Formats: sequence, C-alpha cells, structure tokens
Amino acid sequence: MTSSCFVSGLYYYPVKSLRGISLDQAEIDDFGFRNDRRFMLIDDKNQFVTQRTHPQLSLLSVTVTTSKSNEFDSLNISSESLGHLYFNMDQFRRFDVDISNVIVWNDSVEAVILKNKETQCLSEFLGLHVRLAYMSGSSFRQIDRQYYSEDKRVSFADGYPFLLTSEASLKDLNDRLSLPIPMTNFRPNIVISGGISAYAEDVWKRVIIGDITFELVKPCSRCVMTTINSNGWKSENKEPLKTLNKYRKNDFGICFGQNLVHLSQGEIRKGDVVTFE
Repeated sequence: MTSSCFVSGLYYYPVKSLRGISLDQAEIDDFGFRNDRRFMLIDDKNQFVTQRTHPQLSLLSVTVTTSKSNEFDSLNISSESLGHLYFNMDQFRRFDVDISNVIVWNDSVEAVILKNKETQCLSEFLGLHVRLAYMSGSSFRQIDRQYYSEDKRVSFADGYPFLLTSEASLKDLNDRLSLPIPMTNFRPNIVISGGISAYAEDVWKRVIIGDITFELVKPCSRCVMTTINSNGWKSENKEPLKTLNKYRKNDFGICFGQNLVHLSQGEIRKGDVVTFE
C-alpha cells in the first residue's frame, strides 16, 4: 500500500531501562538496532533491574563509542548527581570476568557480568547492589514463540526487537490528557508520522521502511514506566495509564504501540517513507 507516512524518530537504548539515544540513521543487525539493550543491570539474584522498581534509572544518560566494526568500544553512564562512569569494553573481554545466566522476565540467558568500582557507584545511586551484564554475540535469547513461532533472537528488550509508535496516536492520547506527555515515555525504537489516523498501526500486518520489512507481532502492553516523569518520579495521577485504560485496553493489556520483528538486516533513516499492508 502506498503511503505518505515517514520515519520521524529513531531511538535505541544501550542499557535496558536507562535513557535512550536519538539517531538520524540506524543499523539493523541480527538483534535489532545495533547495540540496542545489550547491557542490563542485575541484582544479587541475577534478576534484571528496571525503572519499574527504581524509577531514578530514568535520570541516567548513556553514550557509547563503537569500533570500525560498529561493535561497542566504550560505554558511559552519567547524571548530574551520579557524575560520569566509564566502562571500557575490554573489561568485558577479560579472562577473569564472571559469565553466568541472568534473568529477564521468564528467560534465562548467558551474559558477561561486571562488578567494579563503577558498578559500585551505580549501587550507591540506586540503594541496591547491582552489577552490569552484557549480552555477547554468542548468547541467544529466543523471542516469545507464543506470538512468533520462528527462530528469532532478541537482546535484553522486554520481548521483541522493535517497538513502533505513531505521532498520530500520541496526539490522540495527549488531546485526552490535562498535561501532555512526550513520546519518550513510551520508549519506542521507530516513530512514524504522516497521513495516517490514530492507531492505524493496530491493523497492519507488515511495515516496509527502505529495504527492510518488519512484521507486526502484537500490540505492546504498557506498564508503570510510562508514568515516570523527567524528574525520575512516578506520576501521582497514574497518567497516561489511567486514560489509556479507558479506551486502549484489550486482551493484551493497556496497549500503545506495536511490537515488530525484522525480516532482514540493513539500515533505515529518519525521513524514510513507510509503507504498510
């Protein structure tokens, strides 16, 4: 189907549940966007740690540097109160690092685990002893076969390689709220704009951007993370979940956006035309 839709935003999140990074163009590899959610904080039981229980993670910004092969070279985590923490990827390649299984939702996946003075600073910031886990290229976490039966890997993202949202859907939501919220509350990977109605993406089966075809798997059910504001506090009025619950609740939960899988690898850019079927 032809469309006047286009990509208006691209985001990736090197560390699960920390702030994202806006991109003008994004490389897509086997995991999804290159280097998206390959890092994750874990507690002493190797369980994943997110904004759901520690909303102050939303205050932490991330920058990365990559090598010529586009793999991680270094990771930097910072905030006004935390300062700057620097992680050289050589720390994750040493022979004496801990390699163990970590838990993200119901999945157990092998990861390289780092515990050093920088992770101690993160522990003090959170009031919880944490370590930093890295999913190497040799680890394989299968996406939920309940909704997508084929072999397909995913990083430490909640369930699928991509989340797509639309500006039209956000406008519809914000028109119902007393205080509008930014798209970043929904932590999308791909944001689209143009001549579509709100929630038009609900009925799409496939999306084509550039040379990449994506299949829509399921609506994305939303959690308390959407209510966390720029100061790292959960909204007292439970918005936008309270409003979304009135008109966007279905068998999957309170939904906003669509989970996608990619059928090939390559590159997409802001401004790319989006076609759908």
